[in-house]
Amino acid sequence: MDNLTILFLTLTFNCQLFAQTLPDSCKLNIGTNIGGLADYGTEIPFVDLMKTCRTWYSKDVDNPSPPFDSEAADSMTYRPDGYPTHIPQMVPGRPYSQKVATIWAATDGWKAGDYIVLFDGVGQLSFWGGVNGLTLVNPNKYSFSLTSPVGNILEMTIDGSLASDPVRNIRVLHVDYESTYLTQPFNPIWLDKLLIFKSIRFMDWGQTNNWGQNDPWSWDDPTLYQWSERSKLEYYTWTHNKGVPYEMMVKLMNDYDLDGWVCVPHRASNDYIDNMATLFHNTLEPQRELTVEYSNEIWNWMFGQTQWCLKYGCTNTGITWPEGIVPYIQNCLDRWTAVYGTNVNRIKRAVGLQTGWVDVSQRIAYNLIPSSFDAISPTYYFGLHTDADSALDALGASATVSDVENWVRISWENNEKLWLNEIKTTISDSLNKPMYFYEGGQHLTPTPFGEEPTYAQALLDIQRSPELYNLYNDWFDYIRTLQSGGQPLKLMNFSFISARSARYGSWGILESMTQDTSLINAPKYSATIENMANGGCFTLTAISDAKPFDVIKIYPNPVCTQLIIQNKNSEKLIVNLFDINGRKIKNLQIINFPSTIDVSDLINGVYLLNLSSDSKKFFTYRLVKQ
Repeated sequence: MDNLTILFLTLTFNCQLFAQTLPDSCKLNIGTNIGGLADYGTEIPFVDLMKTCRTWYSKDVDNPSPPFDSEAADSMTYRPDGYPTHIPQMVPGRPYSQKVATIWAATDGWKAGDYIVLFDGVGQLSFWGGVNGLTLVNPNKYSFSLTSPVGNILEMTIDGSLASDPVRNIRVLHVDYESTYLTQPFNPIWLDKLLIFKSIRFMDWGQTNNWGQNDPWSWDDPTLYQWSERSKLEYYTWTHNKGVPYEMMVKLMNDYDLDGWVCVPHRASNDYIDNMATLFHNTLEPQRELTVEYSNEIWNWMFGQTQWCLKYGCTNTGITWPEGIVPYIQNCLDRWTAVYGTNVNRIKRAVGLQTGWVDVSQRIAYNLIPSSFDAISPTYYFGLHTDADSALDALGASATVSDVENWVRISWENNEKLWLNEIKTTISDSLNKPMYFYEGGQHLTPTPFGEEPTYAQALLDIQRSPELYNLYNDWFDYIRTLQSGGQPLKLMNFSFISARSARYGSWGILESMTQDTSLINAPKYSATIENMANGGCFTLTAISDAKPFDVIKIYPNPVCTQLIIQNKNSEKLIVNLFDINGRKIKNLQIINFPSTIDVSDLINGVYLLNLSSDSKKFFTYRLVKQ
């Protein structure tokens, strides 16, 4: 055994030995996927809630017994920004004129309090749902209160819209964000938790799966989309089938010093691909690393992009699958390479691979030009396979968290570890390409997916259990063994925030944006943070009365590198940081907000962060780094 092998084994053992206090050499480069926008979602990244509303549906005007949706929306006329050209509209073959409505089917992620609705143009809106005190403030402004967001819904209808000056640019805002939504569009409650990560994958933000399809099961259109047909900033909602505009992805990365990962739509024309690459090249800060991938899971038969690539890349050309999909990947890689030119080191060109079907992965990777890509991208999921599901199903309601844990460990020894080891040796090592895992984490779902299992309670319970924390740490220990030859690993957690579900999977490492992890355990979140390579993280706890400083906001919590301080009234703050022995470590006077405090240089320990204002108000946090 050579010295390098002995050193690697020693480091691996030490990394496994000290799971909670890992040295930096053992930490993993972990980012996260963020959720796609949906009117029923609880992950709400934007303060303008109009951007998360459902796409328009229609309603009959003056129908004494109207259906919820008259199903005429597709026959109505709209402006380029998606707003109706006028309301009401007559639709051929319909006895009643039509108006449009939208809905938020769940307001659980909304902030309680007072809201305003602003719009341009001449017209009238109406509202239905769990709001109070609805008031027409002026012809272009409504206000209401939402005292109990959980369990409520809200529907908004455009009852009238003047053709010469139609209703447009609707904004739905909590009053706290009325003066800042244009310059600070991101939800600070969402940022509180998100900024623990330094890398974000935008796959779901970009609606990559079934991109551009109104019907996810219809893929018979060979048309490629032009750049002019992309998602636009001014479009009324971003829950549509082209997702969040790229400009917002760039802004999030630039404003908060984040690296990113974007997926190029499967039906993007060369014009689209070139202009997309140009936008990121010209507007993303050069120090931000960007990973680029063609579509997502183009071997997964539940997605329209897989069926589309099969039809037009294989069936219509007579080329075998998956070889017939390789030209789409190659073309995308080549065009990004050409746009970036001498700056190609600013991007990482990743090739998505299927972990559970290594032969398919080999036939994709080996048929690409090796110099055209920088990394291979499998997943790092662990889960329950068919035999595990059958055994747990037999236990039914008597199945315990320990039973689930035991079967996970059996499953990963018989499946995931074997697959990943083969991908490492036959693709990563053979091609000398690092592994950038595009998704991963627990994949505890029943077989078949979408069916309520008999052992549902155990699947729910494990999501808050120490057993899952242990599984994550042990799984990360295994992932560390896949690194060899100095090749870096990158892991993108899937996913950030979502509620527990035994039937459809509990994907989020957090259940909500406001989850108090001291009251509701978040083992996935805790284990991920502890294994993440950001120089260690602090947890913050307020130890003085927060009321004098209710206008002050400090985030994220936990924090790894920089604390962000917001101050609503812009009053000057004096910030002092003390160590446990009372020695002053940092002293700052802050006038401009938001402002940052660098904590990345602090060693492990306990610190006190004291904030004071000219009015002699004080506020103190305890910072603990282990």
